[in-house]
Amino acid sequence: MRLHINVDHVATLRNARQTPYPDPVEAARICLEAGAHGITAHLREDRRHIVDDDVRRLRDFLSPTGAAVFNLEMAAAAEMVAIARRTRPDVVTLVPERREERTTEGGLDVIAGGESLGAHVRALLDAGIKVSLFIAAEEAQIEASQRLGVQQVELHTGEYAHAFHDAVARARELERLARGAAFGHRLGLEVAAGHGLTRDNVVALVRIPEVVELNIGHAVIADAVFLSLEGAVRAMSGAIDRGRLA
Repeated sequence: MRLHINVDHVATLRNARQTPYPDPVEAARICLEAGAHGITAHLREDRRHIVDDDVRRLRDFLSPTGAAVFNLEMAAAAEMVAIARRTRPDVVTLVPERREERTTEGGLDVIAGGESLGAHVRALLDAGIKVSLFIAAEEAQIEASQRLGVQQVELHTGEYAHAFHDAVARARELERLARGAAFGHRLGLEVAAGHGLTRDNVVALVRIPEVVELNIGHAVIADAVFLSLEGAVRAMSGAIDRGRLA
């Protein structure tokens, strides 16, 4: 199970005062030293948290480490694809993006993406970049992703997170994610998961054997207020271990 930490909200805190501190690159260093396997950052079109210079510096920092993966989340848009082709992250995760949303809500509609989405995926693959699509755990969306030739899908876990305190709804959402992960695995796709995951709800999710990677941001940064960033990463890793060993 690979744990990638999303450092967007470190940049959110920095941008609130327009100061150099806290630095998402320094946060990335602490996360890796605490046991994270990779770093995720979302370069939004409105640059509300991560900015272009952060992407460049994260790439420069992560390149020498070798073992750590740099996953760049972004909209399926020409500007973003061009930035990714210049920066060359290890992975690009294409996500839906709306200016008015607080955070990414729902999965990318791969079916509706059509030729435009396909062209963006091909441009990234041609540059030697691994491509992941952030999608709902629906067979039609998973099949459409596989047809585009991507190597990975990341299943949107927001509904599961929202349903966590309702036992019936939680079980239903967990089963839906398990079916989607198994289906994606059968199609030869690597399966990741993310959105709204916490130390509480991640334990049951990681029991799905086909899920091999998690992307977690907000909960870790929030936990860091009380536990330190190193402590928050270690606490999340411990929760994952408890789920995997159960």
